[in-house]
Amino acid sequence: MNKAISVTPPSRLSRFWHKWRFHINVLLLLIPLGFMPKYFADASLFRGDSGLGQREIGTVQVGPWSLRLAELRDEAPHLSGPAGYMKDFTAAVCDTCVEQVKATYLRIGKPRSLRAAGTIFFGTPYRMGTQMPIPAKTKPDAELWITMEGWDGSMHQAAIPLSQASPATVAWLNKQGAKP
Repeated sequence: MNKAISVTPPSRLSRFWHKWRFHINVLLLLIPLGFMPKYFADASLFRGDSGLGQREIGTVQVGPWSLRLAELRDEAPHLSGPAGYMKDFTAAVCDTCVEQVKATYLRIGKPRSLRAAGTIFFGTPYRMGTQMPIPAKTKPDAELWITMEGWDGSMHQAAIPLSQASPATVAWLNKQGAKP
């Protein structure tokens, strides 16, 4: 008995795959390489190899102590769920102040007391970070207040204009329609 075997010709997709599979796989390997520079830039930023942040504000004198302050990213505040809009800042306490400073806080507007001092910086004294809420009704001419608490119970405060600390946030506030 002779049985005839019918062979169907390969489909277009099958022919395309067999002809171009090597090139497509090489392309899939090369695409992630395009994202590597940003990945390494972000990694060095978070390790502290490229400074405190994308935009260093400078040294701020807070009573007898000083700290270097920086925006982690030079961009508008980001929406962080029910907490609202948040802005990331980093700071480093001066080398001679490390043993004296217990806590450092950051807030928009003058704090009424230490209980309302704002968001606390966390991390080592040489590279601390915080996410500060930015209320939608903040005026562009507001001030950023830094409160530092010492181990001896002393408390010192300093203010810098928000426009100096974060021009991107001021531009975002103007865009949101905040009245100066």
